[in-house]
Amino acid sequence: MPIAVGMIETRGFPAVVEAADAMVKAARVTLVGYEKIGSGRVTVIVRGDVSEVQASLAAGLESVKRVNGGEMASSHIIARPHENLEYVLPIRYTEAVEQFRS
Repeated sequence: MPIAVGMIETRGFPAVVEAADAMVKAARVTLVGYEKIGSGRVTVIVRGDVSEVQASLAAGLESVKRVNGGEMASSHIIARPHENLEYVLPIRYTEAVEQFRS
């Protein structure tokens, strides 16, 4: 099963919390982390099967629109990321999130 990485970056923390909640409810993905970028930007990161990550991102993007003042800055999916990325970027499964993997 090819594993993908999905990311949504928003302006404002409430919007990213709403997006993360919608993402994990909409598909079988694991929330692996979030990154505070600065200037109010926050990125949420999920991992899972490519099709599940696609469905997850679609739900997350739609949910950001419902947040008062929420603004989507960017989103992206990387299908089958190179293993070297997992050691450099905060996209790997950690012990803290391992219990939530399907």
